[in-house]
Amino acid sequence: MTNILRMSKLYAPTLKEDPADAEIASHRLLLRAGMIRKTASGVYTFLPLGQRVLAKVSNIVREEMNAINSQEIMMPALQPAELWHESGRWDDYGPELMRLNDRHDHGMCLGPTHEELITALIRNELRSYKELPCSLYQIQVKFRDEIRPRFGLLRSREFIMKDAYSFHATQESLQETYDDMSRAYGNICERCGLDYRPVEADSGQIGGKVTTEFMALASAGEAELVHCTCGYAANTEAGECVTIPTVYEAAGIEKISTPGIHTIEELAGFLNIPETSTVKALSGKDAEGKLVVFFVPGDHELNDIKADRVVPGFDFLTDEEMEAFGLFKGSMGPVGLPEGARVIADRCLQNVAQWVVGANEEGYHYVGARLGVDFTVDEWADLCVVKPGDSCPNCGLPLGGARGIEVSQVFQLGTKYSVAMGANFMDEDGTEKPFIMGCYGVGVSRTVAAVVEQYNDEYGIKWPVSIAPAHVCVIPLTVGDELVEPAAEKIAAELAGIGFEVVIDDRNERAGVKFADADLIGWPLQIVVGKRGLADGKVEVKRRQTGEKKDIALSALAELMAFAKRNIKKNASGKGTFDALFA
Repeated sequence: MTNILRMSKLYAPTLKEDPADAEIASHRLLLRAGMIRKTASGVYTFLPLGQRVLAKVSNIVREEMNAINSQEIMMPALQPAELWHESGRWDDYGPELMRLNDRHDHGMCLGPTHEELITALIRNELRSYKELPCSLYQIQVKFRDEIRPRFGLLRSREFIMKDAYSFHATQESLQETYDDMSRAYGNICERCGLDYRPVEADSGQIGGKVTTEFMALASAGEAELVHCTCGYAANTEAGECVTIPTVYEAAGIEKISTPGIHTIEELAGFLNIPETSTVKALSGKDAEGKLVVFFVPGDHELNDIKADRVVPGFDFLTDEEMEAFGLFKGSMGPVGLPEGARVIADRCLQNVAQWVVGANEEGYHYVGARLGVDFTVDEWADLCVVKPGDSCPNCGLPLGGARGIEVSQVFQLGTKYSVAMGANFMDEDGTEKPFIMGCYGVGVSRTVAAVVEQYNDEYGIKWPVSIAPAHVCVIPLTVGDELVEPAAEKIAAELAGIGFEVVIDDRNERAGVKFADADLIGWPLQIVVGKRGLADGKVEVKRRQTGEKKDIALSALAELMAFAKRNIKKNASGKGTFDALFA
């Protein structure tokens, strides 16, 4: 990257008004600041300033990957369908997989991820335990046909991702690389300036049982998180739910007429009891079509992912199917269920002796239904979506809540792909064994958007120094002036010589336009050069992050900036870089 940019030559078409379809700050500001442009729904072009930011995030990722001996490669985005058939994911992945046929009618796809391709690559190359472990990564375009691409770079159909894959002879070796990758991902977040949390997560379509997401905290995040002061954090879909229902005490079971009552909220209001004293029933069928009824605390929701884990292939009953089983929507309960029904309850109900629950009769509920006397439960499991206020599973304190943007994730895949695709190595004992695998992804373009979500105000973006398109913007107030313009050029050259990336706004524009664009684009430091200040031997400096302004003597500027350059730390976002100027 050249160290001096000129606004008069720079392709950075800023916008004064917010684009009509931009719903969140990052989408709105990246468009307005001339960083990206929409090409089609969920598809964006990176303009020069946006590309500079993207390249800086990519370089941070490369440095952290290289530091843990992961080697960079480049695989094709176009993948043959037969590899996905081998792994079994061609049909499982769903409509997000972009499928196509070539001129020979061979099935292909545009890769959303590369587990199949990397496994096919190494199964013909790595043959011995002596060559393991091996870790390979790439930074490349990925494709997912999102049904509703929105929020700009946060949910797009084409995006930039770093994906890494590791191959091991032992679980201990995988764990070591998994831990190295996790530390590297934390470093990446910190160097990009993100306020983030590593959280327990679900592996989804990638597979494997052990996985951690790295979430950037932001109100625009699509994921709901819970976290604790002890350090525990989890996605609400994956976190363990620990809650204590309010016990309803009664002399015994009693059937209550509840006409027109169909929801937990209505039932609690009708009985004048808290929702935590009620029990919610949800009915479905397993893969064989047999009836399954789940019971959870009335103030919680059934977690579909956990339900499917307990009952693979679980599907909710339609209204017609409920009627066929003799069940009543809003009045289901464990007493008097159809014969053969499988009853599964959340384990937090295991110590609740009496339940307030449906009576399996339209318009009736039971209070005081006795566990082990009036009904039995076949199986206890963690079934609920965890929510703020539940107890931390580590320390027991109440959990706080937040929203987050997933910027990266690490997975322990085990042998899911190597067994399916016949990828084996010769172990030390002379036997062939499947590779134990891990995979690790960083959403590079998504990270750019996440940073903007955390670093913005009403005027524009406030880039961290580490990934800003340039560090310093020199703003001469009068272009062509024989005093101002040479002074601005000299300052820009001196700062570039020190090692800063500098942009000089040499456009023949009003000062207000230059100031507005400088704030919108988000240069970390602005140096304003004007006649009045130069008459006193000074320039004005402004720190974008805080809005602080200060007059600095020209004679001291270079020395202070040199000190600032020396204090940029490799493993940090550059926060505090310009403190010396404002001391």
